[in-house]
Amino acid sequence: MEGQKTEPQYFAYFNNQNSVIRINCLRGGNDSSPNHVLKRMKDFLRIEGIKRTDEAWLIVDKDQWTDNQLYQLHEWAQKAENYNFALSNPKFELWLLLHFEDGDGVTSSQSCTQRLKRHLPDYDKGFDIRKITNVKINDAIKRAKQKDNPPCKDWPRAIGTTVYKLVENILCNS
Repeated sequence: MEGQKTEPQYFAYFNNQNSVIRINCLRGGNDSSPNHVLKRMKDFLRIEGIKRTDEAWLIVDKDQWTDNQLYQLHEWAQKAENYNFALSNPKFELWLLLHFEDGDGVTSSQSCTQRLKRHLPDYDKGFDIRKITNVKINDAIKRAKQKDNPPCKDWPRAIGTTVYKLVENILCNS
């Protein structure tokens, strides 16, 4: 994933549950471009390998990235059954916002953050993970699915997120 703080903090929640699932967030400094995220994943898989029962997910924000850059991630995810790609448009904070509300009216990265701060007033690329509950996670999945209708085949071009696919998968296998 491209995020340094928010995404690892969020996914650490699942590592803290009584689950067989373990999530490794590959951090990469300020290298958040899609090709850097993909390179980190390829390097990790080359060194660590992956079992057929494991999954590798690329998680990025739409940000200013071009369709060509994002297509590289989508193309990589098509290479193996256990490779996947999730994108939040405009950014991961939309996924967080969906834990609290439907996110209708979000039109930009800035409006997304402003709306999120209504629910997490101290939000600054970090948050109190205790504000995220299993009920809120299920609400976020439901809301994200409603926005992803019909489900996109690659990544959301409009405001939306496919992070729900990963989280739903985690919950189903916990």
